[in-house]
Amino acid sequence: MPVRVPVSLPAVEALREENIFVIDEQRASSQDIRPLRIAILNLMPLKIMTETDLLRLISNTPLQVELDFIDTDSHVSKNTPREHIETFYKKFDEIKHNNYDGLIITGAPVEKVDFEDVDYWDELTEIFAWAKKHVTSTLYICWAALAGLYYHYGVPKYVLDRKISGVFKHYIDDELNPIFRGFDDVFYVPHSRYSEVRREDIDKVPALKIIAESAESGIYMVMARGGREFFITGHSEYSPGTLDFEYRRDLEKGINPDIPVNYYENDNPDNPPIVRWRSHANLLFSNWLNYFVYQETPYDIRDIK
Repeated sequence: MPVRVPVSLPAVEALREENIFVIDEQRASSQDIRPLRIAILNLMPLKIMTETDLLRLISNTPLQVELDFIDTDSHVSKNTPREHIETFYKKFDEIKHNNYDGLIITGAPVEKVDFEDVDYWDELTEIFAWAKKHVTSTLYICWAALAGLYYHYGVPKYVLDRKISGVFKHYIDDELNPIFRGFDDVFYVPHSRYSEVRREDIDKVPALKIIAESAESGIYMVMARGGREFFITGHSEYSPGTLDFEYRRDLEKGINPDIPVNYYENDNPDNPPIVRWRSHANLLFSNWLNYFVYQETPYDIRDIK
């Protein structure tokens, strides 16, 4: 999918070096088609890394995608240059009167904190409520999935004694769901989190449907409102080196992290990672964009309700 982004966005050059197709605004303006409008609320501290990971996965189908990156007013990122955010990001107040074909809300490193104690919780819940009427389909990823399940449906999260970190085997609970079209019977997903949601709580909510899970890492994907909301606890978007980066960062901090499971060759961090999730990740995002965004969104984006 030609992704329409500012030509100076750092992710553009990184993806071109990987032979990923992106299209700059100048070239996109010459194509007489309506692009899909996708917003990304990027809550991760290393925003440029996350931008690149997400763009990698929404860059290879025949339709244009026009992206808006959103930042919160109530929290100032300390790990991304301010000039980058001021150049490439919009505040919620700037876009809240818009409609979007799709919305992606990323995770955030606040899993041990009660939701209401997160400094941008009020603003975040305003965005959650806005998305229900202004977005065709929303992907909530990792911590955002836990936060969305809690806000919309009252599902509690549980803080874990040890971090779930690694690449885990998953199974599909709803084989006919188009989100899994082309998936193998078993697929792998990276996880990196200190909290979880549990089946017994989700099963109490008729509006929620568990559609994929893992015997090792628990609930992976929950769907609501016929695919207008997907809550995904893993990090399918992670690049090959992200878990390694996090593991070594935590070592330097003296956290004494567990070695990510099923990630390094022979589970030895002196060896390179083995990528087991790339094909699944590409299918996940292309299926979401095709079956739950493009085929469901109205031609006139103003008609989204």
